[in-house]
Amino acid sequence: MDTPARLTIRRPDDWHVHLRDGAVLAGVAPHTARQFARAIVMPNLSPPVTTVAAARGYRERIVAAAPGFTPLMTAYLTDATDAGELVRGQAEGVFAAAKLYPANATTGSAHGVNDIARLMPVLAAMEKIGLPLLIHGEVTDSAVDIFDREAVFIERHLAGIVRELPGLKVVFEHITTAQAVDFVESAGANVAATITPQHLHLNRNALFEGGIRPHAYCLPVAKREVHRLALRRAATSGSAKYFLGTDSAPHAVSAKEAACGCAGIFNAAYALESYAAVFEEEDALGRLEAFASQNGPAFYGLPRNEGTVTLVREDHVVPDIIEAGGTPIVPFHAGETLRWKIA
Repeated sequence: MDTPARLTIRRPDDWHVHLRDGAVLAGVAPHTARQFARAIVMPNLSPPVTTVAAARGYRERIVAAAPGFTPLMTAYLTDATDAGELVRGQAEGVFAAAKLYPANATTGSAHGVNDIARLMPVLAAMEKIGLPLLIHGEVTDSAVDIFDREAVFIERHLAGIVRELPGLKVVFEHITTAQAVDFVESAGANVAATITPQHLHLNRNALFEGGIRPHAYCLPVAKREVHRLALRRAATSGSAKYFLGTDSAPHAVSAKEAACGCAGIFNAAYALESYAAVFEEEDALGRLEAFASQNGPAFYGLPRNEGTVTLVREDHVVPDIIEAGGTPIVPFHAGETLRWKIA
């Protein structure tokens, strides 16, 4: 099939992004706002966003950094989360979802949930009011290989949550395995998943090509090639269960290139172009709009955006460094040539 020179789609949304705070927020938020009308904003600040008041304050700071952009705020679940706070936050139009981080599973998750079973009454309250649960699906058991932690989480926790709370809306975030694809596809319409650009482009070899590659390190880590191919099939399949979630996670160069480097890939600057490359390679450009602009709003019960974004076939080189409020950050695809560019 001939590839078009231009592709116009309805304005998309990012259903999983880290915008940080302070000067870095001011530096990175415009990159997301340039492409996306709305985004589900992760709450793992320090301290985390656990209350309605904290979410309101954070939302105001984001809007100040990116006028015209709509941040959709999330509550950070802890062992002490009060279901009433979630109910009030949703009723007042503040909380669009709540995020479950297993304690110490990833960056900013130290205050996360230690015992998911004890959280079930809170999840039941979320089911009742229709507040979506967003899950970082990895176990933190040190006896489990890091490449198996997503699959084990499905067996130990996720399958039970979905079985016991069949009306709970669940987004299995940044899935990385064929097992996750199989689970999402076998579950009901209340279970969906986001997929990042890096997990569509990279397998775990990318971490070790010619030496340790810290800028390819994120959590969940990239897996074997068989899993990358399963994700590409899922994302480009046309299934309404999958939608765009970048998991863009900026860190300073010094924090990545360290003895104990931070997990996270900053992809916000060229996210849509990165996804377009995958959909072109899979001969599925006609399905990009559903993945980027339709499936997410449908799952969250929100209207589709007005307006459009146009991509043009134009080679351009991604810069080695992007400055974000005085913090140098290496973007995803740094130094590489992308074939699509936002007009």
